[in-house]
Amino acid sequence: MRAALYTRSRTLTVEDRPTVPPGPGEVQIEVAYAGICGTDLHIRHGAMDDRVPLPGILGHESSGRIAAVGEGVTGWRRGDPVTVMPLRWCGTCAACRAGHTHVCQTLKVIGVDLPGAMQGSWTVPAEVVVPLPADLPLDQAALVEPTAVAVHDVRRAELRAGEKAVVVGGGPIGLLIARVAIAEGAEVVVAEPDPHRRAIAERIGLTTVDPAQTDVAGYVAEWTAGAGAPVAFEVSGAPAGVRSATEVLGVRGRLVIVAIHPEPRPVDLNRVFLRELTIVGTRVYTRADFEHAVGLVASGVVPASALISRVVPLSGATEAFDALESGGGVMKVLIDCQAES
Repeated sequence: MRAALYTRSRTLTVEDRPTVPPGPGEVQIEVAYAGICGTDLHIRHGAMDDRVPLPGILGHESSGRIAAVGEGVTGWRRGDPVTVMPLRWCGTCAACRAGHTHVCQTLKVIGVDLPGAMQGSWTVPAEVVVPLPADLPLDQAALVEPTAVAVHDVRRAELRAGEKAVVVGGGPIGLLIARVAIAEGAEVVVAEPDPHRRAIAERIGLTTVDPAQTDVAGYVAEWTAGAGAPVAFEVSGAPAGVRSATEVLGVRGRLVIVAIHPEPRPVDLNRVFLRELTIVGTRVYTRADFEHAVGLVASGVVPASALISRVVPLSGATEAFDALESGGGVMKVLIDCQAES
C-alpha cells in the first residue's frame, strides 16, 4: 500500500509501505479520505520534529471502512464506515486521573506522534474508532475531526444562546467554530482578511468583516451597542489576531485561544485587568465532543461539502500541501487514499 511520508523539513514523499495486519485489540481501516490541517503544515515546516518519528505518516483527520479486526475485537464488521479519534493517553497521570484524558501529560496524537491516516491501509487501536452513519458520504465524514475541535472550543467558551461571539480567523476551524456557535444559539461575526475565505463564509450563512478595511473593534462596539462581545475566538495564529480578539471583548469577556502559537505573543494584560477578562485554553476534544461532531456533520448543521475545496489522490500529496500553503483560493483539501492517480 502507498503512504505519504514526512522525512524532513518541507519534504514529503509517497512510497510503498508494508500493510500492517491488526493485532489483538486493533482494527485495520481502508482509508477513504484524509484531511490536511494546520498541524500538518507545521510538521512539514519542521516545527514538530521533536515529536514526529521519521519517516512519519501524517494525517489525523480521516474517514474509511473497517477492513479487518484483530483478536478480541467485537462490535465491528468488515465494511463498517468509521472515523478515528486520534488520541492516545496514559490513563495514569494527574490529568487523566482527574478525567481530562484529552490533555494527558504524555498525550500522543495519531498522525503526529504515531503513524497517521495518509495511507491506503491503517491499523489503529479499536478503542479510538468511532462509528459513522451509513448514509454520511465519506468525504464529508473526513471533517468530523476538525468539527470536534470546534465543538470543544465552543464548549470551553461556555457560550450561551443569545450571546455575541467574534471569530478571528476564517480558515476551516474558524468557520466550523462559527457554525457550531450558531447551532448553540449565538450570534457570530467572522473577521478574515482573505476574500476567498470570506466568500465561503458568507456562502454558508456567516456574517464577515474584513479587518484590512474595517476597524473590527469599532464594528463590534457598534454591533454590541458599546458593550463589547462576551466571547472571542482567536483562530488566526497571528499577533494581530491576538490583539484584535482581546480588543473586541466586553467586561468579563472570554478570550478563547484556538490557534497554535509556536512563538510567545504580546497580550494586553492591562485590558485583561480592566475588564476582568478570562483567557481560555483549548486543545483537541473529548469523546463526547467527537460523537457530537458526527451528528453535526451528518445532519448538515455543519455544511462539510461547502468547505471542501479540492480532493487529490495520494500521489498528489505534495502539491496539495503546496496549495494550502499558498493560500490562494483553497479552504479544505482532502487526500483520496484509494485513488490511483
